[in-house]
Order: sequence, then structure tokens, then C-alpha cells
Amino acid sequence: MAEIDYKQVTGMVHSTESFGTVDGPGIRFIVFMQGCKMRCQYCHNPDTWEMETNQSRERTVEDVLKEALGYRHFWGKEGGITVSGGEALLQIDFVTALFTEAKKLGIHCTLDTCALPFRDTPAYHEIFDKLLAVTDLVLLDIKEINDERHKFVTSQSNKNIIACANYLSKKNVPVWIRHVLVPGLTDIDEDLIELGDFVKTLKNVDRFEILPYHTMGEFKWRELGIPYPLAGVKPPTAERVQNAKELMRTESYTDYMKRVHG
Repeated sequence: MAEIDYKQVTGMVHSTESFGTVDGPGIRFIVFMQGCKMRCQYCHNPDTWEMETNQSRERTVEDVLKEALGYRHFWGKEGGITVSGGEALLQIDFVTALFTEAKKLGIHCTLDTCALPFRDTPAYHEIFDKLLAVTDLVLLDIKEINDERHKFVTSQSNKNIIACANYLSKKNVPVWIRHVLVPGLTDIDEDLIELGDFVKTLKNVDRFEILPYHTMGEFKWRELGIPYPLAGVKPPTAERVQNAKELMRTESYTDYMKRVHG
């Protein structure tokens, strides 16, 4: 069997960012992949949903890596490359190839994913493990711990996402868990506590972040002619953000249900 030329593997790339500061440690070169099957009501990249658009283009690993290396002097000891989306795992072969070539150059590689494409099967594990072997950190978004509310927020179940979180814990892959706090949507106290309980069962979490909802992506919905479902919703107050952090850190779901419902 001929050896794979990873540099020539292609993927549909939406865009890149040369100086990311919130998508992993240090300064990051971010690759936004095209395509996502979730329809989060607060999505700030709805232009990445479809697999092909006028904004996206097919690029090789060699091409993307060459662009990234032009900014390597900014990264310092902690920075590197983050692949985000859309949903990066929809193009897992490209991400694996990119990280394989990047690791040859000693570059720190971070995967930013909601993990919806994950499947808890031996066949998928084999594919996923090849990516994990060249991944230093996973940023895992958990939109909602309650499955029915997750379906309302994103149009999809969270079962594969929870399964992926457990698998990453089993494999002891370093993870940052992230939860976007949206007033009236993902800031329900009992769900925050249940999410906190779940995260405490994972043995590989280096950081657990609450990301306050923002409206910076609303204009993209208007440009695409899509009604924005959260029109008029303002970012959470500092008090609600602090409330979320405290609930997830201090109170168990069982204790909360006893306190509230007796």
C-alpha cells in the first residue's frame, strides 16, 4: 500500500485567523473548517454550516501549513495551531493530516469541536485515535447537559458529545470543557449543576470555562437572510456568570433537587 502524502490531503476551509487568543493556550493560528450539522441558536458562524459556500475553498495541508508558519514567530512557547469550524470532525482526515505534518515541526495542535460526528464504535475509535495521537489539546463544547434542551438549542442530541467526553477521559487526552451561557436558554440552574457533576466525573479536564453569550455573529444571520432566533437577547450579567461558576463548582445535582423540590 502506498504511503499517504499528508501534505496533499485536501479539506474545505472557510477561513483562517492569524492571531487567535481564546482558542487554546498562547497565540493561535486558527483554521475554520467548513460544514456543521448543528444549528445552535446563538451560532456566530452560520456561514460555516453548509459544506461548500462561495466563501470556502478546497485547500491542501501543505498550503494551510505554509500560511500558518508565516505567523509562527508570534506563538512563543505556548501557541500553535487550532482547527475549529464549523465542525472540524466532519473533515477528520484533513485535520489528522494537518496535525501529523504540524507535529513533525514541533507545533502544538489543538482541536476545537462539539464532537457531534463522534461515534462510540470500534471502527470510529480507530479513525479518531489517529487524530488523537497528533492532538495536544481538545476544546470540547458542551452546549447543554439536558438532552431534550440540547435538541432545542442545537437541533441535535448530545448523546454523541457526552460519549466523546467520556472517551477522551478514558484515553486521558487533555481537554478544556466550554459552555456558552445564554440567558433563558443555557443558564438553567439545575442543568448547570448537572453539567458540573458530569465534568467532575472526567479525569482529563484541565480547564472548565463559562463563555458568556455575545451578539457579534448576529449580523451574519441577517446577511444570510436567516431569522436570528435570539434577537433582543442580551449577554448575561456578571452576576449570572458568577452564579453559573459557583453552582457548577459547589452544589451537586442531587443536593439541588432536594433543596428545591424537597
